[in-house]
Amino acid sequence: MRVVISGASGLVGGNCLRYFLAQGWETIGTHYSFPTPETCFYNTLAPEHPDNFNIRAFKPQVIIHCGALTHVDYCEQHPEESHEKTVQSTRHLVEVAKECAAKLVYISTDYVFDGLHGPYTEEAEVNPLSIYGKHKLEAENLVRTNLPESLILRITNVYGSEVRGKNFVARIIDQCVRQQTLNLRLPYDQFASPVNAFDLARALFLLLQDGHSGVFHMAGKEYCNRVELAATVLKHFPDAQYQLEAVSTKVLQQPAPRPLLGGFVKKKFAAFYPDFQFSSVDDFVRQQLHMRSNTN
Repeated sequence: MRVVISGASGLVGGNCLRYFLAQGWETIGTHYSFPTPETCFYNTLAPEHPDNFNIRAFKPQVIIHCGALTHVDYCEQHPEESHEKTVQSTRHLVEVAKECAAKLVYISTDYVFDGLHGPYTEEAEVNPLSIYGKHKLEAENLVRTNLPESLILRITNVYGSEVRGKNFVARIIDQCVRQQTLNLRLPYDQFASPVNAFDLARALFLLLQDGHSGVFHMAGKEYCNRVELAATVLKHFPDAQYQLEAVSTKVLQQPAPRPLLGGFVKKKFAAFYPDFQFSSVDDFVRQQLHMRSNTN
């Protein structure tokens, strides 16, 4: 299988790149603003940029669009930029996928729901509250309309190993290992389903290998709020110095409205792969501590 991954220097794209290569697939990962030794440049907003990797010449069978503007509050305050980097970038990759006769995989979010009735199955009615959610849904519809055989993965609260260690769980681990004092002010009323990016890579590999299309929800073993997620990590560091304040979403006054009961039920994926085991946050923390102990 020949695969191109847009946004492969990020969390989901990077894990997919490493896993697909390990499985023997001919895989190219691209970056835009954050280069890594494993990726090459591609600007999804300028498909004809002279420095772009030549996707058409590579003739991919699959294009995975992981690149995104995911700062939801920034999107709320910069709607034009949000539309450009979420919808327009997707539109350009849709055209490339059509030219290459490639399956397009689009990575979406639980922000396409209003958070009143989560966790959500694939059949649930969408109703985004924020600019970010509305643009992700617009991009979803663009993909579905133009590429009926496309694959859409909805994910949320993704954590795991990545070069920059930007994700919430990895940041807490790193700060605890460095014996830094943490000051956490987190909402107790925002619930979601954290999922390990490595599990997403394994799951996506199966879906592509078996030729699946349509919308799939992905989730790990936990369904929890942000306070519980932080506490799950912190319990592995009994000597950690931290302040953890649990507050309501209303108190935080975040610019973008959140789907409070968000997250997913992986109903479709579980039906196809009932033996597939997703890992837990505890599993990931233990793995990270084991790896760090072996390198010291």
